[in-house]
Amino acid sequence: MPENPTPPADAGAPGGTAPRPPRTNLVVGVLALAGIVVSLMQTLVIPLIPELPELLDASPSDTTWAVTATLLAGAVVTPVTGRLGDMYGKRRMLLISLVMLVAGSAVGGLSDSLAPMVAGRTLQGLAAGVVPLGISIMRDELPAERLGAATALMSASLGVGGALGLPAAAFLAERADWHVLFWTAAGLGAVATALVVMCVPESAVRTGGRFDVVGAVGLSTALVCLLLAISKGADWGWTSGLTGGLFAVSALALVVWGRWELRTERPLVDLRTTARRQVLLTNAASAVFGFSMFAMSLLLPQLLQLPKATGYGLGRSMMTVGLVMAPSGLVMMAMAPLSARISKTAGPKVTLMLGATVVTVGYGLNIVLMSAVWQLVLVSSVIGAGIGLAYGAMPALVMAAVPVSETAAANSLNTLMRSIGTSISSAVAGVALAQLTITYGSVTLPSQDGFRVVMAIGAGAALIALVLAAFLPGRSAPAAPEQAQGRAERRSAAV
Repeated sequence: MPENPTPPADAGAPGGTAPRPPRTNLVVGVLALAGIVVSLMQTLVIPLIPELPELLDASPSDTTWAVTATLLAGAVVTPVTGRLGDMYGKRRMLLISLVMLVAGSAVGGLSDSLAPMVAGRTLQGLAAGVVPLGISIMRDELPAERLGAATALMSASLGVGGALGLPAAAFLAERADWHVLFWTAAGLGAVATALVVMCVPESAVRTGGRFDVVGAVGLSTALVCLLLAISKGADWGWTSGLTGGLFAVSALALVVWGRWELRTERPLVDLRTTARRQVLLTNAASAVFGFSMFAMSLLLPQLLQLPKATGYGLGRSMMTVGLVMAPSGLVMMAMAPLSARISKTAGPKVTLMLGATVVTVGYGLNIVLMSAVWQLVLVSSVIGAGIGLAYGAMPALVMAAVPVSETAAANSLNTLMRSIGTSISSAVAGVALAQLTITYGSVTLPSQDGFRVVMAIGAGAALIALVLAAFLPGRSAPAAPEQAQGRAERRSAAV
């Protein structure tokens, strides 16, 4: 059970007046900005990837750690920051996460070799818990009528930042020294940190207690082994002893971790709550949607940049790639209020199913529409609309099924499932494109059939999410009574 909330700092104000409620629009705007800034790090180095071996004086296989390190750090830290946020303060952990982003960006901006670059990217990955923490703060602080649209916007910021960050990163990479990318990220992170300090209140809803160190180490071990095997399996060989050993260690660690979590009094992840049908199916759908979203991010840039002489490549620059992908981010943002409206009238289950259907249609269109830039803009926008609808529904489904004292941990686990989905997407797409190839001059390139196969897989993944959503409970409303009770307790503590 949650401990009694700590009275706000101005609880002793003359006359016993309650503290002024936070300005809702300002809080939502600041938290959404923080989410977008953090998601920028996912696309920050994409324009640099072909040049990293020369820039860092390292082999191509070694420079992939600049991407892998961020993935691993984010997977490890997301459930940890969520649980610590529930225990010691969500705003506090949000600020620590943003400071890690600023520090990592500064290290990247100062680096000229592989080791500091990987260190900086690891620190950037430690900011991955910002979005679930932001959603949890919204649940504690916002009125019920504003919660749906606000959490939908915050959830969509994961995709928005990535889509909008690509053209910005490409623009800077083409016109300035590459270090400017990291200094820009550091500056944006500093602005977001300052705004959180000034505008976002600290929630009084906390569980207290002792942190589950054993659970954190066990889950981190399992996730690092799993994601390392998935992300590096193509380089090491999928049948190699190292890859197979990592998968085996991950499976064993998950079993041991699960037994520990079921027996400990205050677990890192409450598996009994996670096993509830609504939470379990929503998390499974999140992983599948993470797969679908990242498949688009992998395919469209390659189609745009492959030579025209292949017959299906469009021969465009990285800057054009960014401009083509940017509308999908804007569409995701625009879908947030619509997602909330549909969830309010028909339930988040319907919103999730609608999002899965739209994504399926988008990949279906991509199979036949890939010969012109406008077609890829249309496809990415349709898929972005579906992802925006679905991502807006997921926090509502999760929060309706968990107690308010576990909001940050539950949302963090949901975000982690999306990350696992994107990692699997990268591996599956890489295998498919490596198997279906053509010879272009002296190089081997993915064939058009390879792209179509991955698009079909993306559509199939969205259909799986649709089926999973169909088994969710019929109507789920956000846990407004708990939320209202938490605010009432804070007001009573202040008088």
